[in-house]
Amino acid sequence: MPEQEFTSAVDRSRTAYGDEGFSRFLRRAFLASRGYDDIDLDRPVVGIAVTTSDYNTCHRDMPALLEAVRRGVLEAGGLPLDFPTISLGEILTSPTSMLFRNLMAMDTEEMIRALPMDAAVLLGGCDKTVPAQLMAAASSDKPVMLEVVGPMMTGSWRGQRMGACTDCRRLWGEHRAGNLTSSDVTEARSELVTTAGTCAVMGTASTMACMAETLGMMLSGGATPGASTGERLRHGAATGRRAVELARQGAPAPRQVLTRDAFENAIKVLAALGGSTNALVHMVAVARRAGVDLSLADFDTIGAKVPLLVDCKPSGANYMEDFHRSGGLPALLKELEPHLTTSTVGISGRSLADLLTDTDPRADWQHVIRPLDDPLGPPGALAVLTGSLAPNGAVIKTSAASPSLMQHTGPAFVVDADQDIASILDDPDLDVTPDHVLVLRFAGPIAAGMPEAGALPIPAKLARSGTRDMVRISDARMSGTSYGTVVLHCDPEAAAGGPLAAVRNGDLIRLDIPARRLDLLVDEAEVQRRLADFTPPPLPERGWRRLYAETVLPPSQGADLSFL
Repeated sequence: MPEQEFTSAVDRSRTAYGDEGFSRFLRRAFLASRGYDDIDLDRPVVGIAVTTSDYNTCHRDMPALLEAVRRGVLEAGGLPLDFPTISLGEILTSPTSMLFRNLMAMDTEEMIRALPMDAAVLLGGCDKTVPAQLMAAASSDKPVMLEVVGPMMTGSWRGQRMGACTDCRRLWGEHRAGNLTSSDVTEARSELVTTAGTCAVMGTASTMACMAETLGMMLSGGATPGASTGERLRHGAATGRRAVELARQGAPAPRQVLTRDAFENAIKVLAALGGSTNALVHMVAVARRAGVDLSLADFDTIGAKVPLLVDCKPSGANYMEDFHRSGGLPALLKELEPHLTTSTVGISGRSLADLLTDTDPRADWQHVIRPLDDPLGPPGALAVLTGSLAPNGAVIKTSAASPSLMQHTGPAFVVDADQDIASILDDPDLDVTPDHVLVLRFAGPIAAGMPEAGALPIPAKLARSGTRDMVRISDARMSGTSYGTVVLHCDPEAAAGGPLAAVRNGDLIRLDIPARRLDLLVDEAEVQRRLADFTPPPLPERGWRRLYAETVLPPSQGADLSFL
C-alpha cells in the first residue's frame, strides 16, 4: 500500500470558529508572527511540556535540556513547540506538592488534547512531576514520551560526602539530638544541594524516573544521568529525534505501552531498588488511568521474590551518581532479567529483550548493583500491611527500618496534624519512651492533601538520650529520602472515619511486618463506640482544595480524583 500522506497537527486540530477554513487561515497567520512559514508548519509537531520555575530548584537546568530536545526534534525534521504546565517543586509548595499532583495531571492532559501536536515530550523530574505526567500520558491518545532533568551531584562537608535529602534528615536529627550546633547545620546546608537536579539518593524523584523507564515511557538509559552532564543532554536530543518518529507514525499510544506486564516489571524493579513508598500511590494512579487492574497488594506479592539489589540511600549507602556509573537502570534490568517479562515494548519500539541484548553483562566495580545470588537485602523491601488499624492497607519500607522494630507492641502517643507537633515532641517533660508508637492523624488526602509528615521526629528528650528510631504510624506519606520504622498511607484515613481516628493515648498497637499486620489492640466494640462520636474535620471552603477533598480517592486507589 502507498504510504499515507502526513498531515500536520496544525491543520488537524482546529480552534472552533464555525468555519474550518477560516480557522486554518487564522492559525497560520498568527504562527507567521512567530516566524513560521508553511514549510515549518507542514512538519510533524512535537509539543514539549516545560516545568521550569524559579520555585522548582530541581529544574534549574531544564532550559538546557529543553534546547537539547528541541535540537533533536529539528534534526529529525519536526517542529518543536514548547508549552508550560504547572511546576511542582517539592520543597517550596505549601502545604504539600501531593495536593497538586492531580491538578498538574489534569493541566498536562488537557494541554496535550487542546494544543496542536502530533506527539509530546514531557519534561519533569521533581517528585510529583513525573507521576502527574505519567497520569496525563495514560489518559492521552497521542504518542507521549517522558524525559527527566536527572539527579544532582553530591557535595562534601568536613570529610563527609553528602547529598539531599537523606543526609538533610540525618544532620537535622543529629541537631535535634544536640550533637550538631545551629552554626554546624548552617555550614553543612551549602553542601547538601550543590547542583541542579533531583535528590542525590533513591528518593521519590529517582524512583519514579526508574519506573518511567521500566514502564517503557522513557528511552533506555534516561533515568540516571546527572542533571549537569552532557549525557543528560544527549539523551534529551535522542528523545527529541524519537518523538518525531512517533509523530509520523501516530503510535504507539501510551496505553499500548502501559500494559499489565510493564507494571509487573516495574514493581519488581521497585523492590530491587528499595524505592520510595510514594511509588505505590503513584503507580496505582497511573495504572488506573491506563485501564490496568493494579492493587496495593500486588506490590507485596509480585515483588515477593525480588531481593534488594541497589545499594543507594536511604536503603543503602551510595548515591545516584554511583548507581549511574555502575550501569544505571539498564544494568539493573540485565541483572533482573530472569524475573522480568521481556516481551514488553516501550516507546523506543524495541522489546525489553532486544534492549537487554545490547546491555553489557554486569561489571560493577563499585558493588552498587548487587547480583541476585549476593543481594544487599532480602525480598520485601516494601511491604503492604493490613489489620484492624488499616483495613484497606498501609505501607512500610522495610529496607530502611530497624530490624529490632519489625515486630513491636507499644502504647500509642497520638498527635493530630493541626497541632504544633514540634513543640509537643520537644517538651522535655513529655511522657514518652522508646517503646511508644507515635501516631499522626488527619494527615491523609481528604484532611491535609497527604503531606510528607509521616516520618515524625523522634521526641527531643529521646533523641538526646540516643534513640534514633521508633515505630511511627500515620495516614500521611513520607519523603522517599526518609528512613526509619515508619508505617504510612493508613487506609481509610482518619478524616474518612478510619480506625486511626479512634486511637487514644495509651492504646496498645501491634506491628508485625513478617505477618504483614498492623493492629489496634482495643476491643472492636470500644472502637466503634469512639467512631460513633467522631466528627470529621470541615472541608475547605472553596477552590481546588474543596474539589480535591470532595473527590479524592483513598491512597489504596492511587489518590486520584474519582471522576478521572
